[in-house]
Amino acid sequence: MKNLAFGLAAMFFASTLILSSCSSNSGDSAETADTTQMAPTNFGGLALYTVRDSMASNPKATLQAVADAGYAYVEAANYEDGKFYGMTPSEFKAYLESLGLKAISAHMGMVNMDNADQLIADVKAAGISYFVIPVPPMGMFTFDPATRSMGMKGTADELVSIMNTLGEKCSQAGLKLLYHNHDFEFKPMADGTVIEDILLEKCNPEFVNFQMDLFWVTKAEVDPLTYFEKYPGRFKAWHVKDMNAEGNFAPVGTGQIDFARILAQKAKSGMEFYLVEQDNTFGVDPMEAIKTSHEGLKKFGFE
Repeated sequence: MKNLAFGLAAMFFASTLILSSCSSNSGDSAETADTTQMAPTNFGGLALYTVRDSMASNPKATLQAVADAGYAYVEAANYEDGKFYGMTPSEFKAYLESLGLKAISAHMGMVNMDNADQLIADVKAAGISYFVIPVPPMGMFTFDPATRSMGMKGTADELVSIMNTLGEKCSQAGLKLLYHNHDFEFKPMADGTVIEDILLEKCNPEFVNFQMDLFWVTKAEVDPLTYFEKYPGRFKAWHVKDMNAEGNFAPVGTGQIDFARILAQKAKSGMEFYLVEQDNTFGVDPMEAIKTSHEGLKKFGFE
């Protein structure tokens, strides 16, 4: 009888331990699940040109702030002496990874036929996939300070030849080449030529595609959807920035551009990634402007 009582007591004690353990494990799982569910998820990209001043003075702190603002990837806009923002390609890549960021593209306006191979190698070493030409390269780009108007000297066919050559070089290295527009590429030149049309028609789509700047297309009084319809799949990236009533740059969601309408045609455009950019924040702290833009992305359904 004494042994029976001892056995029953032992069974009761063991059962209590098991139940306690299950309850504890269940609570841990729930807590883990809740924590996972509540963890912030960064999305979307930022063109670092927007925060160029702070990137020049303190790039690492600025990149941390960009990650804290909710962005998942960036576009580089500074390369000098083989370095991105003073960091070697491998250092730049590693630091971004430590923040949960990735450089997906780089504006490389300094490219020419003599340095192209080195620039392409450094872009690749930084883990960047898209080599972007921000304006007609190799001395073709023009800017009139008096009127603040941009343009191009030379012919569209000459630019096509340069783009095809650079595009093939990028492809051989495992990179993708994009051309970024401003407004002048959508306006007829003196001979009636529309640069963007010539590029789209004559550049080899295997090697050359496009980064559409939605502000500058709107500034040129052109509907982006017209180009998506005519040249489907060619616009692999977008620069997303708004336009206020005065026709100036504005944070996403505070201006007049109907991004929801444009975003609905994402598949037709071929868009694979997008970047917030604001060339001038007109006295507003650029870090505050990019936070406002990130909230604006949510408003329109960007992911």
